[in-house]
Amino acid sequence: MDKSARIYVAGHRGMVGSAIVRQLEKRGYTNLVMRTHDELDLTRQPEVEAFLAREKPDYIFMAAAKVGGIHANNTYRADFIYQNLMITANVAHAAWQAGVRKMMFLGSSCIYPRLAQQPIREEELLTGLLEETNEPYAIAKIAGIKLCESYNRQYGTQYVSVMPTNLYGPNDNYDPENSHVLPALIRKAHEAKMREDKELVVWGTGTPMREFLYVDDMADACVFLMERGIGEGLFNIGTGEDVTIRELAETVMEVVGFRGRIMFDSSKPDGTPRKLLNVDRMRELGWKAKVSLRDGIAQAYADFLEKGKS
Repeated sequence: MDKSARIYVAGHRGMVGSAIVRQLEKRGYTNLVMRTHDELDLTRQPEVEAFLAREKPDYIFMAAAKVGGIHANNTYRADFIYQNLMITANVAHAAWQAGVRKMMFLGSSCIYPRLAQQPIREEELLTGLLEETNEPYAIAKIAGIKLCESYNRQYGTQYVSVMPTNLYGPNDNYDPENSHVLPALIRKAHEAKMREDKELVVWGTGTPMREFLYVDDMADACVFLMERGIGEGLFNIGTGEDVTIRELAETVMEVVGFRGRIMFDSSKPDGTPRKLLNVDRMRELGWKAKVSLRDGIAQAYADFLEKGKS
C-alpha cells in the first residue's frame, strides 16, 4: 500500500477499528477516512452508497459490527443478525459500485461449528452445527465471508476475510451485562477488590478453553495481509494457544490484585467447550502474535483504569 493511499476504516471508534487506525498511523499512512455512527449509518444502504461514491477509498477495513458476549448475543438475537448482515452487505456492494477493489472483512471465530476439530482450520467452516447462544451473529459473519467470495468470483474484486479469535485490549467494552468474558472478568475482579470481597463469581464451570489475542496484534495482522496484497481467502488470526476460563480468571485476579477465591456459577452457560484456531496460514506467511496473555491483560487493565471504568 502506498503511504498516501486513501483508506476507509469502518468502525474506527470500536476496539478493533481503533487498533487498526493506530497500526496504520504507526506505519506512516496519512490519508485515513473515518466516520462516526452519527455521521454515517452503515445499516442504511443509500447513505453508504452515497458516501463511498463520494470518497472512493483505495482500501477498506471492515471493522464495523454489533458485538457482545454470550448474554448480549443470546438476548438481542434479532439485532445481532440484522445489523451485521446489513452493515456488511451495504459496504461490500457499495464498494464494488464505487470501484473499490480491495477490502478486508473482519469476522469472528464463532463462525466455526461448536464441536469443530481442534485446533480449528479454515476448512471447518460449514461442516457442523453452530453454538446456539451466538448463532445469529455467526450466521451474519458467515454470510459476510460468502459475500466476499462471491463478489471476488463474479466481479473480480479483492475482498479478503480474517477471522480473529477472542480479542481484548484498549477501547474494549467493560459493561457487566453485555461484554465478553475477559473484560467482564477485569471489571468484576477490580470491583471485588475495591469492595474487599472474599470471592469472585465467574459464569459457568470454568472448564471451557479459550484463546485470547491482544487487539493490537490483530491490527498488525490485518495491515500485514493488506500490505502483501492478499486479495482473497479466509485467514484465522490468533495465538495458537488457549487457557481454561479458570486459568484466565486466576491471571486476571493476579494482575488486578484481587486476593479472594473463585466461585463458579454452573447455572450460567459455558458456551462452546473449546475454541482454538489453527493459525498455520498466517505463520506460513511470516506473521505471529507478539503480546503474551499476561502482558496484554496488564495493558487492558491499565486502559480500564484510565477510561474511568466506563
